[in-house]
Amino acid sequence: MAIQICLDEDVDPLLSRVLRERGMDCLSTYEANNQGLSDLDQLVFATAQGRAILTFNVKDFVKLAREFAVSGRSHCGIIVSNHMPFREILRRSLNLLQRFPHKDLTDQLLWLQDYKEPDIT
Repeated sequence: MAIQICLDEDVDPLLSRVLRERGMDCLSTYEANNQGLSDLDQLVFATAQGRAILTFNVKDFVKLAREFAVSGRSHCGIIVSNHMPFREILRRSLNLLQRFPHKDLTDQLLWLQDYKEPDIT
């Protein structure tokens, strides 16, 4: 099964639509009607849906990843990124999703900055 993504509230919901147009399974916070939920609740929702979460909220989600690891709780993956132009976030998201089309991201913390260039093999 391909990686499924849930966008945190701070990520432009247009990304969800554009990724879906390219065959990816993506859901924005707005589409899920989850605006205003805490970071923890966003992560719990994404996990319950079997989705990794993509967020610009690096500090809080790195902390949540650490807390989940220490407490033995599991999540479906956390992808963090600094703010960047829409086209760049789209390009890097596609690079990540194409690099791991069927990989399980359970309990992984990924930095979108690591997917600037497509994987050449």
